[in-house]
Amino acid sequence: MAKTATKTTTKKALARKAATTAAKKPAKVAAAKAAKKSTGASASPILTLRHIAEQLSEAHELPKRQANEMLTQVIELIAKSLKKGDKIRLSGLGILQVRKRAARMGRNPQTGEPIKIKASKKIAFRPAKELKEAI
Repeated sequence: MAKTATKTTTKKALARKAATTAAKKPAKVAAAKAAKKSTGASASPILTLRHIAEQLSEAHELPKRQANEMLTQVIELIAKSLKKGDKIRLSGLGILQVRKRAARMGRNPQTGEPIKIKASKKIAFRPAKELKEAI
């Protein structure tokens, strides 16, 4: 009987330990998230459209949804203009334009066999002088 009691006690102790650890983990994660929010630090140094919209909404006292919609429309306008073949000049940032790449011959790096590469279009960005100097 002593062995059974010990096993039961050990199981209960393990269950309590697991429950305590599980309870502490979300609390730690929540505390870490709260610390990030309060300091304004993000997990990665990537600035997304959403972050830009939030900053614009705060600066111009707009609802976040409205700022996000405006930025989305700007992106759509840029995409439509590029599709038409227009150049887009954003002062202080640079120039976006579509460039055509001619068909050419390439080589398969594994076999060395020549391959035909089809003609394509690409989006080219030329940074403005101000942007280059700022960086």
